[in-house]
Amino acid sequence: MDAMETTYSVSGMDCDHCVMHVKQAVGEVPGVTGIELALSDGLLHVTSDEPIDFAQIQAAVEDAGDYSVVVL
Repeated sequence: MDAMETTYSVSGMDCDHCVMHVKQAVGEVPGVTGIELALSDGLLHVTSDEPIDFAQIQAAVEDAGDYSVVVL
């Protein structure tokens, strides 16, 4: 099965510590196999082996701190 990549926009991050918290939280979502997140543009690229419900990503990002996320 081919890996799937979904891109999200995360807002509310203002430092590398924020990026670390979001990456750690999203990495705990079942099915996530890879994460790329840059503070400079706020783009979160999530790689998975299967489709992941946006609600799971949203909950992880929001639980990590005062951040919000949308699917691009």
